[in-house]
Amino acid sequence: MPMLRTPSQKYTAFPQIDLPDRQWPSQTITAPPRWLSTDLRDGNQSIIDPMDAVKKNRFFDLLVEIGVKEIEVGFPSAGATEFDFISGLVQSGKVPDDVTLQVLTQSREDLIRTSFESLTGAHSAIVHLYNAVSPAWRDIVFRMSKDEVREIAVAGAKIMRDEAANRPGTQWQFQYSPETFSTAEIDFSIEVCEAVMQVLAPTPDSPIILNLPATVEAATPNIYADQIEYFCRNLPNRNAAVISLHTHNDRGTGVAAAELGMMAGADRVEGCLFGNGERTGNCCLVTVALNMYTQGIDPGLDFSDIDRVIETVEYCNQIPVHERHPYGGELVFTAFSGSHQDAIKKGFAAQEAQNDEAWRVPYLPIDPADLGRNYEAVIRVNSQSGKGGFAWVLEQDQGLKLPKAMQADFSRHVQHLADDLGRELEAGDIWGAFQNAYHVQTSDKHFQLVDYEESRAADGTRIFAGTIAVRGEEQRVSGRGNGLISSVLTTIEDSFGLQLEIRDYTEHALGTGRDARAAAYLECRNAGGDTIWGCGIDEDVATASVRAVLSAANSAVGSA
Repeated sequence: MPMLRTPSQKYTAFPQIDLPDRQWPSQTITAPPRWLSTDLRDGNQSIIDPMDAVKKNRFFDLLVEIGVKEIEVGFPSAGATEFDFISGLVQSGKVPDDVTLQVLTQSREDLIRTSFESLTGAHSAIVHLYNAVSPAWRDIVFRMSKDEVREIAVAGAKIMRDEAANRPGTQWQFQYSPETFSTAEIDFSIEVCEAVMQVLAPTPDSPIILNLPATVEAATPNIYADQIEYFCRNLPNRNAAVISLHTHNDRGTGVAAAELGMMAGADRVEGCLFGNGERTGNCCLVTVALNMYTQGIDPGLDFSDIDRVIETVEYCNQIPVHERHPYGGELVFTAFSGSHQDAIKKGFAAQEAQNDEAWRVPYLPIDPADLGRNYEAVIRVNSQSGKGGFAWVLEQDQGLKLPKAMQADFSRHVQHLADDLGRELEAGDIWGAFQNAYHVQTSDKHFQLVDYEESRAADGTRIFAGTIAVRGEEQRVSGRGNGLISSVLTTIEDSFGLQLEIRDYTEHALGTGRDARAAAYLECRNAGGDTIWGCGIDEDVATASVRAVLSAANSAVGSA
């Protein structure tokens, strides 16, 4: 029986680029590229049900709003629907003067002429010409020689040149793509691009856009960067060309390839919002732009309300943005792990204390508020969470700043609740668990404060006198101590035989202004040496401390 081949034997590793003195690894990105959105063309071609005119217009408006200045609006020769949308957009008057429309066309005379016709009346436009140049397409798809492939590009460039000359009312720019660049012989790609440039005669003041697509990712992104650097070094008349990148995501490295390509000398990046595109998708413009943001570079695109951007993209594409998608996903700023939550919580506390705006919060490379997200969503609680998680939720939802030791005590209550429910805990779940654990603002308490008065005795001690309901039965009680809290503890011991010793006490305001309330936390030890916690909340800080004592007393009764 013959030995079975492994699948890997069918494939050949992509060759290295001969570039021993490559410079891109030591370069850094210091400025944003020119951005080109191809959501309305490449993105639209990739979805099951292409966008209708309503969705396309809504998407176009979004792109303009977030600051995209070059927008590939379609493939006008694909059919009447595409042509009519592009022509209607041009005639609508809704294209701002600083926004340039781009259309794509194969290098065929009738298709090129149709593309120019669709842009009649545009103040500025880019016509994007392409033909495939790699061996697989030459040998398998077209069965053409290199000379024949080069001639296709040259012939198309001549038609573009003549069409533009016949339509002087528009400011025309030319773009050429040696399609399948990523899998082509790089010297042949340069040869074809040079031939196109000779026809179109670009200058530094009126450059051609040479788009170098990773049509199919065939190697690691460093190889693509080598290709870009080699191309930039060896292209004649390089200063008359804008080098553009159009990466796909077959290997899952479309963003990395674009970033390394910029380091290698590229000037422009094409892609789609959230990476929609043929097969595994295009470069994600949101990710590349916000990666720059985290490095102190203004990308020139506005994602300050990223949820509204997502809403529009999902509506138009009918494809959900994954909840773990970089920056935009619903859960990317959310921590469930206890250690993550603790680090984030401490990071926010340190952020409030520092006197500058430098962002230094663990696990959060970007401030969620810069994207319109709320801090409340940063930490969420499930069975994997630690005390930092629920403490953060209580602080954000109720304003409570639990002492560290009390967090540890409450964590067992939260863990039991999470295990019982088997789901993520909402803020209401955690608040309810806290109320039940420490008898805060509940009606089923063993001890319930009805009213009280505090007075000072002649010897300087404090006297507590009031009414406490015990299992619903009101009793007048009193006690004396060095302060209000000690007088309440004496009252509890003398009247009900419950002995508690104070270990620690903290308090803080809840909110600001006249309507601010106070929260008091009391750590006690009962006669058996067990730690008992109490919490009181009231408009009056003194009353909050009284309620904290009774909260601890209720817990002590419950644990007896």
